[in-house]
This record gives sequence, structure tokens and C-alpha cells, in this order.
Amino acid sequence: MRKLFQYGGIAASVILIAFGIGSIVTGINGRDQVRTDLAREQIVGTPDSTIPGQKVNTGAKAEAMANIMRHHTLEATKGQTYAQMGRFLTADGTPTNDEKAAAVDPKTHQPVENGLRNMWVTETALTTALNTASFAEQVATFAIIMGAALILSGLGFGVLSLRTLTPAPKREGSRAQAPAAVASA
Repeated sequence: MRKLFQYGGIAASVILIAFGIGSIVTGINGRDQVRTDLAREQIVGTPDSTIPGQKVNTGAKAEAMANIMRHHTLEATKGQTYAQMGRFLTADGTPTNDEKAAAVDPKTHQPVENGLRNMWVTETALTTALNTASFAEQVATFAIIMGAALILSGLGFGVLSLRTLTPAPKREGSRAQAPAAVASA
């Protein structure tokens, strides 16, 4: 039965180490994909951002760019978010949700849409993508750290399995010889 536990402990150790290696590889690949995809878009930080003139190629820079984009959108809309703005514009340019009060586009004969409100849709899509890249890089980093922890756990479990499940006479035999040698001297 002792051998079964010893082999089971070693098997569990090997599995932990394998999952740790897999987690590290997955994390490294994920982090590399995030950075490659961000760099491909060739986004550069605006002069008023925390990353002026820098290429957005990491999760942290993507988050910084998302923050400045939100700031710019709030400036353009005078502090109003998408939900606070009217869907349409009146003839004098005032936002309204009343379709009957909205100006009519002479070409389409439809109510004139509030362009600033539509800008929020674009801003939300772009900042969501940037924030998702930031989150994905954080998850990849977490996978790398967890992989290292799994490897260390597997190694520790393997050592414990070998040490504690070694038959008692073998462990005690090496200890019993030392006091006998001291007594005979």
C-alpha cells in the first residue's frame, strides 16, 4: 500500500508540474498575442495622455489610451455620457429625444441624429477593446504566476512523497547507526 501512495504522490507531482508548464506557456503565448495585436493597430498616445508619443503595445498602455479617449469624448460632449444625451437634434442644434421636435434631414427625410451621441458608440467600442486587451494581459500574467506556483507545488509534493513514504526501517536505520557509533567511541 505504501508503494501505491508513493507512486500516486509522484504521479500527482508530475501532473502538477505539467500543468504548471502548460500554464506558463499559455500565459506567455497570450501575453505575446495581446502585445502583437496592439502593436499591429499602430495606436500612439496623444500629447495630453500619460503616454504621449508612445506606441500602444502593452496592456497598461492600452488602458491609458482608453482613459484619455474617454476624457476626450467627455470634453466633446460637455461631460455628458451616451445615456444622458438626446437621440436627435432640433433645428437649433439642441439635443432631444422627441422625434417630432427633431429637425428633419432634407435628403433622408429622417430626424437628424445627435452625432455626439453616436461618437459615444464608437468611443465605447474602441475603449472596450483596449480595456479588454489590458485585462487579457493581466490574465496572461496571472497564468504565468500560477504556472510557477504549480511547478513549485509539484516539486514540493514530489519531495514529500519520496521522503515521507520511504519505509521507516530505511529512514531509522541511518539514524540508528549514528548514536551507536557515538556510544562505542
